[in-house]
Amino acid sequence: MSEALFFEFAGVGADDYKAVNTLLGLDPVTGSGDWPAGLLSHTGAAAPDGSFLVFEVWDSQESQGAFMASRLGPALGQAGVPNPTRIEWLSVVGHHQA
Repeated sequence: MSEALFFEFAGVGADDYKAVNTLLGLDPVTGSGDWPAGLLSHTGAAAPDGSFLVFEVWDSQESQGAFMASRLGPALGQAGVPNPTRIEWLSVVGHHQA
């Protein structure tokens, strides 16, 4: 079964999220762009406390690790996004994407 990844960032807002996606050539609103192999779903959301949350479902931790090393990590650095305050892998027991 697939695995879910939860990121929480402090001091990161929607503009930072959009900047990273622009660097990656991704548009989460339309779904267009060069999405990474193994990514099954992606959600970015601003929290009321000023933090930013990303929740993804991947086919494996290895697929996400390859994306992080090759594209996401460099884009986060280039956009000046700080390290997440929380990263947690979760075992998916049910997943549906409409």
